[in-house]
Amino acid sequence: MANRFEPLTTRRSLLKTGAAATALLAAGRPQGRTVARAQAASQVLRLPATALLNPTGPFDLGLIGGGVGIPPMIFYAETEVASGAETPWVIMGSELPFPFATGPAQLALPGVPESATHGLTRLEANGIPNRLATLAGLDGCFPGYVTGLADALIGALPEEQRSQVALYACGPTPMLAAVAALARHLGLPCQVSLEEYMACGVGGCAGCTVEVDTDDGLAMKRVCVDGPIFDAAHVFTSPPLPEPAETPFD
Repeated sequence: MANRFEPLTTRRSLLKTGAAATALLAAGRPQGRTVARAQAASQVLRLPATALLNPTGPFDLGLIGGGVGIPPMIFYAETEVASGAETPWVIMGSELPFPFATGPAQLALPGVPESATHGLTRLEANGIPNRLATLAGLDGCFPGYVTGLADALIGALPEEQRSQVALYACGPTPMLAAVAALARHLGLPCQVSLEEYMACGVGGCAGCTVEVDTDDGLAMKRVCVDGPIFDAAHVFTSPPLPEPAETPFD
């Protein structure tokens, strides 16, 4: 399935482009002059969704965001819809109260457990079906990990439709490893947006390197200039450590 994706066209970190303010702050609230200025800049330098990820075939796009990865997934989902592309479905996870308004979901997502009744209201308002997951007992959320919710949703799809799913994920590294494991288990393509500490942000210090499996073997790649988006199968080449809560896939 790897040939369903062209090479990514964005090679620089979102934190170094005008899309940074859009992706990280467009859904947020102003908190002082610095954030206000970043939000103002985002209105001038706005990248289309296709500049971030460039799929090349019919598919059902599933976006999975956790923690700090929630705003970028909101941005990407809304940009996809605004561009006239196929509407994705979105799963968000948090162990803290979600930083965006939530409420009973009206848009259907077949296969989701009955406990997953709520979604982000701004996505619902834009016609984007979404559900929430948490281990913190938040109202209307699936009581587990985003991978468990995604597995239930994908598993309910007809086989032909299931084979056309592609997963994009952004969030904490353990979550990305689990999403990569789910994609590997289901035989689905998956891309992840990594986040590492960046001392310089321009590729000079090599402080944000990660090990990536390339055609020439393992290599150290800099997240700030070689990423931040990678094929999950090239970054998470081995199964993650078992999660403390059960997940429905092996």
